[in-house]
Amino acid sequence: MTKRTGGQRRKTRSKFRKNEKEKGKISIKRYFQQLEKGERVLLMADPSVHKGMYFRRFHAKSGIISGKQGSCYTIKLKDGNKEKTVTVHPIHLIKQ
Repeated sequence: MTKRTGGQRRKTRSKFRKNEKEKGKISIKRYFQQLEKGERVLLMADPSVHKGMYFRRFHAKSGIISGKQGSCYTIKLKDGNKEKTVTVHPIHLIKQ
């Protein structure tokens, strides 16, 4: 039996990279932001925080908040013709 190569962050070297000006400390404002159910959000990963990060396929996609799960939010978004639910930490979300 062979072992699977790679994990969740495989092939994300350029996708999850920060700009030169953004490197350093994380944004506390985005880390503790409060979002309401039904709000539209954009999924933009902050690579310095691994907690609550989504799969790379959903990067730069928008969705609607459907609920809260602990400190994270559940978001419904379209992936092709299917509607999927993703659990994401608020630091990876931007209000639209």
